[in-house]
Amino acid sequence: MPSSPAPREPADVRFLAFFLQWADLMGWAVPDIHIRACAWMATRADLAVLRCFRGFGKSTLLAIYNAWRYSEDQTYRILHQGDQDGTAYKTSRDTKRVLMRHPATQHLAAIRGESSFWWVPGADDERNPSMQAAGIMSNITSSRADEVQNDDVEVPRNIRTPEARETLRYRLGEQTHILVPGGRKLFIGTPHTHDSLYDEMQRMGADCLTIRMFEFEHRIESADRTAYRLPFRPEFVFSGIGEASRLLEAGTDYRLTPDGIEFFSPPGSLVDMYAGCAWPERFTPAEMTKRRQQCRTVNEWDSQYQLHSKPVSETRLDPDRMVAYDVEPIIRRANGSAAMYLGGVRIAGLSLRWDPASGKINSDVSAVALLLQDEAGRRYWHRSVALTGEVAVFDESGKRITGGQVHQLADIVEEFAVSRVTVETNGIGTFAPAVLRACLKQRRLQCAVKEELAVKAKNVRILESFEPLLLSQGQIWAHVSVLDGPAYQQMRDFVPTVKDQEDDYIDAAAGAITDTPERIRAHDAGKPAMAMAEDWRPNGGVHEVTFEY
Repeated sequence: MPSSPAPREPADVRFLAFFLQWADLMGWAVPDIHIRACAWMATRADLAVLRCFRGFGKSTLLAIYNAWRYSEDQTYRILHQGDQDGTAYKTSRDTKRVLMRHPATQHLAAIRGESSFWWVPGADDERNPSMQAAGIMSNITSSRADEVQNDDVEVPRNIRTPEARETLRYRLGEQTHILVPGGRKLFIGTPHTHDSLYDEMQRMGADCLTIRMFEFEHRIESADRTAYRLPFRPEFVFSGIGEASRLLEAGTDYRLTPDGIEFFSPPGSLVDMYAGCAWPERFTPAEMTKRRQQCRTVNEWDSQYQLHSKPVSETRLDPDRMVAYDVEPIIRRANGSAAMYLGGVRIAGLSLRWDPASGKINSDVSAVALLLQDEAGRRYWHRSVALTGEVAVFDESGKRITGGQVHQLADIVEEFAVSRVTVETNGIGTFAPAVLRACLKQRRLQCAVKEELAVKAKNVRILESFEPLLLSQGQIWAHVSVLDGPAYQQMRDFVPTVKDQEDDYIDAAAGAITDTPERIRAHDAGKPAMAMAEDWRPNGGVHEVTFEY
């Protein structure tokens, strides 16, 4: 009676053995993270995401995995896509190299085709190659594949604006129709934006493996004290980012305490502490210091090494720096006078800004921003809304305004007792002020209408209004309705060098900020006068002069 065949090793064991054979041939020392990644690659689900830090060797790992797949099944078809054709061809050529040199794939060395299309011996589909390599923006409509690989398709050039990110997602959607039923899809790379497609795949239930440079991390935004408690014992302590960054030394710059760290003098800057390096033999303190100094922004460092979903460029308008609040202003009347309060603070000023638009499809948003200001000068971005429809809707007589954008704006004026509204007079705003005045008059609302022509470049105007407040802690607050609306995303996506972008809400808010003056608190005026410094400048002395008439 013939004996039954010996049971086959599990897929993760087979791939790991294949990988270690190649590593031995290349003379590599294999780190634990590569063994972990090999086990995951062989057994992952049909939709999977591998996030790994820069320098991990993910494309090299992928080429070895592809060669192993062909050793298991010569009819297997892979569509490999990178951010552009050239980068996809690199992995394609590397896969061919492994097939031609690996001891287990010598029988597959006679490959037909070029870097963009090639077939291994035993492939039975002449129309669709064993490996097709292409950039994510290339045309692949007629292809068929058992597995689609996206190797670092999310890069700065593809995700700079919301429109670019939408185009990328459209191209990725094409892969769904290319995969045969039961096919597999893999995303591999590092995040480059706050709404990374890797996070999107995770929310869709993808099988995810994330390998960061450091397992433990703790950040002090501005280390202005000497002692801090820490959740772990740090092995790397960095101060600053970019050229000024340096690795602080234990015994010279700080000492570790039983529950934290004590600096010999406050660094006075951002300090990052890490422990649990994923590949300490390769990424030494000297190497990581060099890499940190070459990162232009902390966002770049966070995304490329710690895999946080942030844009690699600096976020100029970070909405998370605004303080959220959820309270409405009230007007209190006593002794013949009225005062507005927002919670426990008295409101000293209010500005309402309207940047009109036609309200039609493909036109700008007709944005309105309402900003409050307290006696200490803090700003409260209280409303960020869009007016819709026609600028004004009249009754049958054509004399009385019964609806439209000006009517909606008058509702805001009435609700918050606004005494003045500023209207930007570019575009349709040239005639909007007159219609608004008529509407306010008909509704018996005492509110001045100021016309303003925007002459300064929009991006400069936005930056000059927002940045000083965002960089001063607690100087700008935002109502939860603002943070939950489109203004939050517009701040996140704002790129100063891009002229045509969605910025209507933040442009209106920038104007409202400009309309509120910088305030000196009234109680400061009663403080004793400061001592004057001695006037050291030269002068001609004091002389008495007698005039004769």
